[in-house]
Amino acid sequence: MEGEGIAGSSSALLFFFLLLFGDLSTVSGRPLSGGFGKPRPDDAAATARWLVAQNSWGVLSTISSELGGSPFGNVVSFSDGVPGEGCGVPYFYLTALDPTARHALADERSSFTISEFPLGSCGKIDPENPTCAKLTLTGKLKLLDNQTSETEFAQNALFSKHPEMEDWPKGHHFQIFKLLIKDLFLIDWFGGAKPLSPEQYFNNSKSSSAM
Repeated sequence: MEGEGIAGSSSALLFFFLLLFGDLSTVSGRPLSGGFGKPRPDDAAATARWLVAQNSWGVLSTISSELGGSPFGNVVSFSDGVPGEGCGVPYFYLTALDPTARHALADERSSFTISEFPLGSCGKIDPENPTCAKLTLTGKLKLLDNQTSETEFAQNALFSKHPEMEDWPKGHHFQIFKLLIKDLFLIDWFGGAKPLSPEQYFNNSKSSSAM
């Protein structure tokens, strides 16, 4: 009888774990690059840098004059550096044939949102669950000058994670943009948004070795 009680308790604990976290093997998502796991919830800067380094796409929102000043969100690819060398700055490869680039050239105010969910590490919980981290970066979307070393860095960063970009039509005049981060909104666990400044985000000591 005692053995049955222990077995029953173990089964109950296993059921609770699977209910909360799900079976990770059944979740489709891009594997974590470099094999680095998610930082602890109490390390907001490391978590934010991890999300930016591990993700390859997100929703970029701009102010649309074509829609009377309404926000316009668009799914875009991005990179903050070659794999393992993320700098924390999101770079984008955009064409003015698409509304997002046109909006940014007229009004630089933008925000960029990414989630932990596509990485596959949230299990079966809902993407809105606070234990599945999400990050919104707000700032200004700037067009880079083609003749700078930063543009060369950004191009290498983008093409290393998105190789097909190199073959996109030259006639579409794709250009490199970056988001100048002014504010960060990070949800990672219960208790509301994590206090995090741009300075803390960029000065995170773990970023260079773990991203």
